[in-house]
Amino acid sequence: MELDRIDAGQAFDFGKTASAYAAYRDIYPRELYDRLRALGVAADGTAWLDLGTGTGVLPKNLYNPRAQITGADIAAEQIRFAREEAARNGWRIRYIVSPAEKTGLPDHSFDTITAAQCFWYFDREVMRAELRRLLRPGGTFIKIAMDWDLDDPIAAESVRLVGRHNPNWTGGGGIGADIYDDLFPGRQTEAFRAALPFSRERWHGRMCACRGTLASMDAETFRAWERAHLDFLDRCPESFTVKHKIYISSFILNESENKNV
Repeated sequence: MELDRIDAGQAFDFGKTASAYAAYRDIYPRELYDRLRALGVAADGTAWLDLGTGTGVLPKNLYNPRAQITGADIAAEQIRFAREEAARNGWRIRYIVSPAEKTGLPDHSFDTITAAQCFWYFDREVMRAELRRLLRPGGTFIKIAMDWDLDDPIAAESVRLVGRHNPNWTGGGGIGADIYDDLFPGRQTEAFRAALPFSRERWHGRMCACRGTLASMDAETFRAWERAHLDFLDRCPESFTVKHKIYISSFILNESENKNV
C-alpha cells in the first residue's frame, strides 16, 4: 500500500507483519471492550462488521455466538491468521479479504461497524458513502484509535529508534485529526488512558508489528533497527508498563442519512 498523505508516500505492507501482529498486537485494555459493548458492538441478535480487522483482535475479544460477526482486511496474510484462530476455537466469525472501500457486502446489513487503528488509511469520502450503504438505519459506526504516550520513556526511545532508521515514518498516522473528524453528524468522542503491561519480548514484538518497521523496512534496515532496539531493551526492566491513550468516536446514522444510498 502506498498513500501520499502517510510517511511521505513510503510503501508499506501489513501482510509482512502478520506473524508479529498475531503474536503481539492483542494489547487493547479490557476497558475498551467494555465501552464497545456498551455501544452495542456484538450485542445479541445484531450484525457487526469490523473493518481493517487484521488478525481479528476485536472479533475474538468481543466474540458473542448470538451475534453475526464479519471481519474484513486487505491483507490476506493477516486474514489467514484470523481464520485459523477462529477455527481452532470454534468461533463462528466470517473473515473476508477486501479493501474497506469495496467490501461487496449487502446493502444495509449491519447494525454496527467498527474500524480500529485503520481509518486514516481509507479514502474518507468513499468510506462515507460505503458506511451509509452498509449500515442499517439507526446503525452505529465506531472509530477506535490507541497511541503510545511519548511522555513514557520506553515508548519515546522506541519511537526515536524507529525514526532514526526509517525517517519517513510519521508514527500513528494522524490519530488526532481522524478521531475528532465529523464524518457524520452527532459525533460522540471519549478518551481515556491506560498503562499497558509488557515484557521486553512483547514490547519488541509490538514494535515489529508497527507500520514503521516490518511493514516498510527492507531486510537490512530492519536488522539494524532490531539490533538497536534490543540493545536498548536490554537496559530496561524485564517487565514494565507503557502509557497509552485510547480514543473512541461513534456516530449513529439516522434514516435520512441512509435513504439515498
